[in-house]
Amino acid sequence: MSQQQSVIAPAPYPAEAKRTDWWRDAVIYQVYPRSFADSNGDGMGDLEGVRSRLPYLRDLGVDAVWLSPFYASPQADAGYDVADYRAVDPMFGNLLDADALIRDARELGLRIIVDLVPNHSSDQHEWFKRALREGPGSSLRDRYHFRPGKGASGELPPNDWESIFGGPAWTRVTEPDGTPGEWYLHLFAPEQPDFNWDHPAVGDEFRSILRFWLDMGVDGFRIDVAHGLVKAAGLPDLGAHDQLKLLGNDVMPFFDQDGVHEIYRQWRLILDEYSGERIFVAEAWTPTVERTANYVRPDELHQAFNFQYLSTAWDAAELREVIDRTLEAMRPVGAPSTWVLSNHDVTRHATRFANPPGLGTQIRLAGDRELGLRRARAASLLMLALPGSAYVYQGEELGLPDVVDLPDEVRQDPAYFRGAGQDGFRDGCRVPIPWTREGSSYGFGSGGSWLPQPAGWGDLSVEAQTGTPGSTLELYRAALATRGAHPDLGAGDSVEWLRAPEGVLAFRRGEFVCVANTTGESVTTPTYGRVLLTSDEVTKADDETKIPPDTTTWFTTT
Repeated sequence: MSQQQSVIAPAPYPAEAKRTDWWRDAVIYQVYPRSFADSNGDGMGDLEGVRSRLPYLRDLGVDAVWLSPFYASPQADAGYDVADYRAVDPMFGNLLDADALIRDARELGLRIIVDLVPNHSSDQHEWFKRALREGPGSSLRDRYHFRPGKGASGELPPNDWESIFGGPAWTRVTEPDGTPGEWYLHLFAPEQPDFNWDHPAVGDEFRSILRFWLDMGVDGFRIDVAHGLVKAAGLPDLGAHDQLKLLGNDVMPFFDQDGVHEIYRQWRLILDEYSGERIFVAEAWTPTVERTANYVRPDELHQAFNFQYLSTAWDAAELREVIDRTLEAMRPVGAPSTWVLSNHDVTRHATRFANPPGLGTQIRLAGDRELGLRRARAASLLMLALPGSAYVYQGEELGLPDVVDLPDEVRQDPAYFRGAGQDGFRDGCRVPIPWTREGSSYGFGSGGSWLPQPAGWGDLSVEAQTGTPGSTLELYRAALATRGAHPDLGAGDSVEWLRAPEGVLAFRRGEFVCVANTTGESVTTPTYGRVLLTSDEVTKADDETKIPPDTTTWFTTT
């Protein structure tokens, strides 16, 4: 079967997967395919590798699996530069592999969410290649943002926008006759030209792409740069330099424009035609959680990542503020709050929490590894106790730290090669995860790994932690099982805060109580009932419980 041919309709959902509004309390596991499991020994993870490890994810206790892009791509930005949205890149397999993965997941009671990249394509997308070949005046150029330059001979960019990866957000092309010509917009790498969503052909194409993958049987889409599709009319100058520092603090002329919401209303109509409660998840970096809530109004998307929570330090007061603001912002639109600690773009939280606060979400300092792991375990239990849906990035259930000492010569993050851009440290969280204690790549595959794994990685492997009392993997397994079984955990829109010592969060949800000690000292709290789970051992005496530093404990009053 060729990549463009149709596949047979997917198998029906198993009975246990047919619950209403499953996404409101879902635990969704992010797989970064190139770093999860390698089935053919080429050093690169692939779809067959993911498929082979689906039983592990079922046993972990997650509800759905979100796959980062596996589309046909030159891989200038690890697959977020898509050349063909209806084909699988050969490094990951083919459409038959995708079909088999979707089917196996469904039989195991797991749902599959795929990444969609609508803000930009690859510069190797057929539309863009034709636009270059046909030159100025080509109708294909209208599907992107081509503009003449400023200056006497057009030698200056059309406006002052800066790329998220550093440098100007514009690249000048050489026209078919060999002369310097127009400029095109790319908010990310030059290999990622932005689509012009004012052109009707762009919307038509993506509605078709949605139907293609929905017909394949996927359960939803995570929308990359969901806040970036629409640009302000006229592409006005921003009038500021060092624009990266403004991201997340202001509405930019290229981000979080109100026009994006009409696009998602059209998409929602398509999704609602399909059975099985398919969902949209927005990657929307916005200045406030209130603006994030705009993306999850009832006729738009289902969830939006809570980056404000991810960016919060391990501090009780700061955490409580963002938890309250998130719940308050989502309640009026009836959407679930989401909680996330790590993903493929940020330093793993076991390393972030090992360092002093204020260093941001991309750092290259190992910090205090023991402290970081203790805080990461506590933060995970806190996150999983909050009402709504939670996201787990592959390997965080193993307590993996970032690999902060990768030699420069092996790094592949495109931001690293853009001098004025991000720090480019994302490779550290993308190192392939360890499955076994030994082997050339600790069970990742038989042919090494595309990024080098550190010595001692096997001690953190699935094999080493399985069945080991107190291991981070067993903590996650127990937490997800408890979350699924306790009637007061999962979906909801509020918590009841309890009085607690300074530096401690304590809240009740029905007959469930969570206490998180974010301080470096042991604290004594009331014993709220039977201990369900704790990230470190607690001591109970009479009606009080002594909770160690950087520890979260779950109680039940029944």
